[in-house]
Amino acid sequence: MGRVGWVPWALFIVAVPLFLITASVTWAFNSPGLYNDGFEKYSISRISGITDSDLRQVGADIRGYINSGDEPLRVRTRVFGEERDLFNDREVAHMKDVKQLVRGVYVLALASAVYLAAMIVIGFARQRGRFVESLAKRLAWSGGLTLALLVVFGIVALSDFEGLFIKFHQLSFANDFWQLDPRTDYLVRIFPDDFWVDATTWVAVRVIAGALALTVAGSAYLAYQRYSGWQRALKGLKSAREI
Repeated sequence: MGRVGWVPWALFIVAVPLFLITASVTWAFNSPGLYNDGFEKYSISRISGITDSDLRQVGADIRGYINSGDEPLRVRTRVFGEERDLFNDREVAHMKDVKQLVRGVYVLALASAVYLAAMIVIGFARQRGRFVESLAKRLAWSGGLTLALLVVFGIVALSDFEGLFIKFHQLSFANDFWQLDPRTDYLVRIFPDDFWVDATTWVAVRVIAGALALTVAGSAYLAYQRYSGWQRALKGLKSAREI
């Protein structure tokens, strides 16, 4: 591949876990089921005074805000039967930061997907059918890398998820608007810490599934090719002996 020919394919292997993670995070932020299951599991209606149907609408409003160009976030709902703006100025400011962060995740997901697709197209254009074996190797390596990264993340998260969660906010945001009080701020009242543990697990399960699929598919193809090679070699030896 030459002195630098390996670089695009090294980036390909890195782009796979990047795509799997960012695509899963994108899915999570846009999944009504994830929101609604969390509201039900943690009895958010009882804690917040917002009915289940209104909570579902609150979740929809937040998703709509993240995916729109509208500013600022404005969510009106009924709290103990009284209609009001749900989030205060500090929460609204934090959600603007969250929106920018999520948009960055969207960009990474799209960029990694485009890069992977382009490299696959280039590979087939240059090598045609011979590229399948090379692609299988890279997919197997990429899946293995993803699983290794998740093992490391899982060990750290299991030992101190709260500390990891705090460090994530400190690195992701340039201000302290994320430091909210569940006694006064509904953003953390309807999305408690345990919700984020579940959401992280939800994302991890989907990343693991994708990584396993790539690893198994790539490894299975390589094993089949090796087996086929052995079979051809045995047939060649048999034919030579018969002659």
